[in-house]
Amino acid sequence: MKIKTSITLSEEILKAIDLYIGEYRSRSEFLEVAVRQFIGQLAREKVERRDLEVINHHADLLNAEAEDVLTYQAPL
Repeated sequence: MKIKTSITLSEEILKAIDLYIGEYRSRSEFLEVAVRQFIGQLAREKVERRDLEVINHHADLLNAEAEDVLTYQAPL
């Protein structure tokens, strides 16, 4: 379902949209695609931050395990 809304954009942004609108049928379609991609990017960044927090939380244990594994490596 689409809901009509009104937004205010600078002339500079509108000119940039018009410059790249190409295959899109309208400014609205262009903006919807752009916003969906941006929201997807924000969601990925949120997951990556959470993953990094988990890794950092367990970093000492993971590093100790890696050092232990390296002791089993045969000399070259």
